[in-house]
Amino acid sequence: MQFHLNGFTTGDPAIAPRHPQAGETLDKVDVLIVGCGPAGLTLAAQLAAFPEISVRITERKSGPLEVGQADGIACRSVEMFEAFGFAEKVMKEGYWVNEVAFWRPGVQGEGLQRADRIQDVADDLSEMPHVILNQARVHDFYLEKMQNGARRLTPDYDRALTTLTRADDPDYPLVAIFDCLDAPGETETIRARYVVGCDGARSTVRKSIGHELHGESARQLWGVMDVLPVTDFPDIRLKAAIQSATEGSILIIPREGGYLVRLYIELDALHGDERAADRNVSAEMLIEKAQAILSPYSLDVKEVAWWSAYEIGQRVCDGFDDSDGGGDGVTEPRIFIAGDACHTHSPKAGQGMNVSMADTFNLGWKLAAVLRGQARPELLRTYSAERQAKAQELIDFDRDMARLFSAKPQTKEEEAQFQAYFQKHGRYTAGVETQYAPGLLIGDAAHQALAAGQVVGKRFHSAPVVRLADAKPVQLGHAFKADGRWRLLAFAPTGDTGETGGAIAQLCDRLDGPEGLLHRFTPEGADIDSVVDLRAVFQTPHREMRIEALPALLRPKKGRYGLVDYEKAFCPAVPGPDIFDLRGIDRAQGALLVLRPDQYVAQVLPLDAVDAVADFFDRILIPQSAG
Repeated sequence: MQFHLNGFTTGDPAIAPRHPQAGETLDKVDVLIVGCGPAGLTLAAQLAAFPEISVRITERKSGPLEVGQADGIACRSVEMFEAFGFAEKVMKEGYWVNEVAFWRPGVQGEGLQRADRIQDVADDLSEMPHVILNQARVHDFYLEKMQNGARRLTPDYDRALTTLTRADDPDYPLVAIFDCLDAPGETETIRARYVVGCDGARSTVRKSIGHELHGESARQLWGVMDVLPVTDFPDIRLKAAIQSATEGSILIIPREGGYLVRLYIELDALHGDERAADRNVSAEMLIEKAQAILSPYSLDVKEVAWWSAYEIGQRVCDGFDDSDGGGDGVTEPRIFIAGDACHTHSPKAGQGMNVSMADTFNLGWKLAAVLRGQARPELLRTYSAERQAKAQELIDFDRDMARLFSAKPQTKEEEAQFQAYFQKHGRYTAGVETQYAPGLLIGDAAHQALAAGQVVGKRFHSAPVVRLADAKPVQLGHAFKADGRWRLLAFAPTGDTGETGGAIAQLCDRLDGPEGLLHRFTPEGADIDSVVDLRAVFQTPHREMRIEALPALLRPKKGRYGLVDYEKAFCPAVPGPDIFDLRGIDRAQGALLVLRPDQYVAQVLPLDAVDAVADFFDRILIPQSAG
């Protein structure tokens, strides 16, 4: 964490200097977010990083979430939390899913026996764990991040959106009218440049733009409950998938704190037009069903912290914004939907909260770039294109996972299918398999061999390194915060120590200077890394490097005092593993990676391919100077 750039300050460095409009209730804003679920809060936290952007976020409930709902946090989401600055809090408080146990009927078809016990997250899949933590706590961390931003952003509770329309106002073309639930009979009108609906499966925002959720229910009823149990079931503190012979299935998810446990309990199938509410499910019914599935093991529930019943269904929206979808620029997207407003599915795959947060992590930096005048509005079209494809993948995966979990296997081979599917799709459930297709924001893979382990279109795969200036062991990916900046990551070829004449120095020469690429997109008076941030990784051990010999671009002077930023250069970890070996970086040629602000690899290029980088950025960014 870097601070004191523009002068020494006391107190918590995570709290940004106060903006003149901090705390004001504005009736005209750049972005209006409807809904305080994980999607809405992720977006609000991202936009809170930019003081010049005005935001309001509304919620129909009377206050923040306190208990229940989602709890599974994928490795990729924890990586994202690191970019926001609160991953350590999540990891400290949460339950770590290290192994998974699979239980099936005994050899005679009676009772239960452990069929296998496997590692949950494969080695080096991510530097972050798979964590279980109450969604309300995740909300708390986001709310703190928002409150610490320059505008001291807090949600407006007790606000129910009734209408959302377009107006002729060229500056604030969207008009949202809310019922004030804390003041019956009163309404509030908010005008906005952009509106993002994170308002759930019954989204008013989605209805306002004429989109619908498409799909169907699997007609399978499930119950979920968080309990404090006393049991002789041996794997109660492991994630456990249990398929009984006749009573159905149960998924055990240990919760944070060492005692609380979540149970996903299979109930009977629904018939005809029957809905979940028609069954009059109670906590007592769920306990009895769980006891039957776990038999002959005992289950004594001492307290139920939260419970619910739900019907499995997979549905996805036909569009995630209000544009014409034709890509011809006729209608600039102004209204977006995210999370449950555009995709719904069962919770057992643990993807709901994670995919919802990924939606708005994708959208947030794009909105910020357009509003700050850094990127063209066409950039906003990529949100629906990228995230709708990912939502459909999730729906397909969830349908298969739910079907296998509820299956009544008749043979040993059928019994093993669920476990095999779970293992095969471990990378997907960890959130690291998302790969965006080539397009405006993703280049081709012509030079993929230069960095085989940093796949174009996938998230940057972090690895341990040593920061050159202070010899601190760090994860390289943790240098890339949720601050809206693009990254150029240069991997040096063998023998290159950054000195004059080497490939890294030549790269810096072409990027720097009045005519350089970085200056073209950097606003006048701003730091050279404020839009595109260059970092370099060398093969030479850090004690054999001379930091004073590095190009000025890797020791840039910044801020009002011209202080030197010493955190741009890295070397291999000591005693290892070496990032060049771990991520398949070509040692002889090196490589140049272009990373999006959401940490996805946009391109892998040779170190001298500055013209290709310029062509890429010219499609997206708006030149800020004559460079």
